[in-house]
Amino acid sequence: MCINMSLMEIESLAAALEREHHEIDEGIEAFTANPAGGKRDRESLARAVRALRRHIYLEEEFLFPALHAAGLMAPVLVMLREHGEMWTTLGALDEAPDDEAALTLCRRLNVQLLHHNLKEEKILYPELERVVPEPERLRDFLRSGEMPADWVCVRAR
Repeated sequence: MCINMSLMEIESLAAALEREHHEIDEGIEAFTANPAGGKRDRESLARAVRALRRHIYLEEEFLFPALHAAGLMAPVLVMLREHGEMWTTLGALDEAPDDEAALTLCRRLNVQLLHHNLKEEKILYPELERVVPEPERLRDFLRSGEMPADWVCVRAR
């Protein structure tokens, strides 16, 4: 999921990242909603899973080191632990044998994201403009960046 470039030019980093949260939630919701014609939207779920992995990469590689260095060590450690839990859920979603199993995992992921995103948005994101050393590098990544294919979050290594 990429943020609209014209919006990126006016949005703060926090607003752009919150927008990604909403886009990921919408992709999961498209799968979990009552399906039209009895068929669930697997493609929306697959896009949301890819977007969440990319979002975790962005946070762990671009944001968390700066936030940690700025003294927000405890919140960053909590976020890393929660990323590891979500990464495990995402892996299970990749292997879900059917829609029913995927629905159960999506419910778990929704709860994980609800609590996690709220903490990020209220505690960490307000600090970004102050602590991110190269905001343009991050903005460039938000516009079009791809995470390395073999990258795994810190707590899942």
